[in-house]
Amino acid sequence: MANNFLHETFTNTGTGLSQDPKVVIDRFLDTIWAERGLSENTLGAYRADLLALNQRLTSRKVDLVHATPADILEYISWRVDGGVKPQSAGRQLSSFRRFFRHLLRERVIAEDPTSQIAMPKTGRTLPQSLTEKEVEALLVTPIISNPLGHRDRAMLELLYATGVRVSELINLKLSQVNLNQGVLRIIGKGDRERLIPLGDEAQNWLKEFIEGPRMKILLKRQTEYLFPTRRSDRMTRQSFWYIIKRYAKKAGISKKLSPHTVRHAFATHLLNNGADLRVVQLLLGHSDVSTTQIYTHVAQERMKELHSKHHPRG
Repeated sequence: MANNFLHETFTNTGTGLSQDPKVVIDRFLDTIWAERGLSENTLGAYRADLLALNQRLTSRKVDLVHATPADILEYISWRVDGGVKPQSAGRQLSSFRRFFRHLLRERVIAEDPTSQIAMPKTGRTLPQSLTEKEVEALLVTPIISNPLGHRDRAMLELLYATGVRVSELINLKLSQVNLNQGVLRIIGKGDRERLIPLGDEAQNWLKEFIEGPRMKILLKRQTEYLFPTRRSDRMTRQSFWYIIKRYAKKAGISKKLSPHTVRHAFATHLLNNGADLRVVQLLLGHSDVSTTQIYTHVAQERMKELHSKHHPRG
């Protein structure tokens, strides 16, 4: 059935172009969503990458499905020349590879045009993090006498205590919090489930928020989301990003800050204080420990800095 659809989709017109490349992209996204359960954000990134490639190819009168290695390389070079970082170009190439491998598997194309294209070389960038003192300054900034300020403090405390992704934080539901056992049940990427322990501080802030300020925000309305907005809806990623930026500025933190920065701080501070890498991997929800290993570099940089600063022969 899938093959019939794809072959119909690729029926050539008089110009030699496929009838509708956007339909092909949608079909690809439906397939990988069904196979791998990818998040809405990941699927959105794939869509944006492929539509951008298609737009460039169309301007050059090239059909997306019949793109050659030279066409793909031209696009990547054009993007890099336009100022795109190698990391971004590499991520786009990964999207293209998955797309063309899908078409190859469905026998729509005979060869994958990305198979011989090497990833752009990038230096290993260390994630931006915060010192423990900076985290403390950030946490105490919200005005907790205000119900929304109390909500923000509880969110920041939870983010630093657990290292959850921002999408996991804003989508957190009351049913996922177990204060009796002191754990969160997180549904992460690919619908993978993990349990994360809560420290006493985070538990106290959550308990206080649920029993008081949360009800004041809702005003007798109902929602399953743990951290509601004034409209009793869940918060957006952009809204929480803005909240973090506002509190960072108020706390006098000049570093570029995002919710992910606090996640980095969670992992880095655990390793700085002797946590096992595998444990950090499980807490972060990384499927591969190699993804977590970059934090060991962050911890090593911190140790070098402390040695240089405090050792008499540093």
